[in-house]
Amino acid sequence: MERTENGKVALVTGAGQGIGKAIAERLHADGFRVAVADLSLESARKVADSLGGPERGALAVQVDVADRDNVFAAVDAARRELGGFDVIVNNAGLGHGSPIEEITPESIEKTFSVNFNGVVWGIQAATKAFRELGHGGKIISAASQAAHLGNPGLALYSASKFAVRGLTQTAARDLAQYGITVNTYAPGVARTPMIEPFAKSIAEAAGQSEEWGWGQIAAGIALGRVSEPEDVAAVASFLSGPDSNYITGQSIIVDGGMVFN
Repeated sequence: MERTENGKVALVTGAGQGIGKAIAERLHADGFRVAVADLSLESARKVADSLGGPERGALAVQVDVADRDNVFAAVDAARRELGGFDVIVNNAGLGHGSPIEEITPESIEKTFSVNFNGVVWGIQAATKAFRELGHGGKIISAASQAAHLGNPGLALYSASKFAVRGLTQTAARDLAQYGITVNTYAPGVARTPMIEPFAKSIAEAAGQSEEWGWGQIAAGIALGRVSEPEDVAAVASFLSGPDSNYITGQSIIVDGGMVFN
């Protein structure tokens, strides 16, 4: 089906690979002009070029979400180059094991500077843009299944994602007066470069194939498989579009049946 522009602009962070890439691709297919933002400008350019580049409404932007000024500059670039601003997807994040006894001040700073602070800066930058443009907008951030149920060995990751949920609920109340909705999507285990090392390590320890490792990870999922990035992108698409206009302050779990509320 031929893509038809919807007149709106979205920025997706961490869009150089994995879930962020799938979200950028889906929103572009939905008709958005999309700023593909990533710490790696090379990765962002590859994705933007695959979507047709600026001529087709896909702009590559370098962003370090841990840097407040950098996030504001990325939003300004998207607004200036793409002709508006309507949606931000604060997708960028990092995850690693963090046994309780091994947590350090440095590991706390590293995890929260990206997973939590990056969302704060994204919310602030988007709100500024929406208000200056004189309209509402949609703020969407990455939570996690681990933001609904603390995962063993992932204390910092879970804590940072729980913090994103709390921030989202407060921001939803504070920003509703400006016509801004604030929500999160909460993936479970997705087939992405961030999770791939876990599948490989499980497989190697058992002398099995990588696909066997993925199967072991999927064993606790009701639908019997890990998610593909496109599964999560579908939820981000819903939250970015008009069908979610009356939804705010929520965290939509897309984990194939790991956590039930």
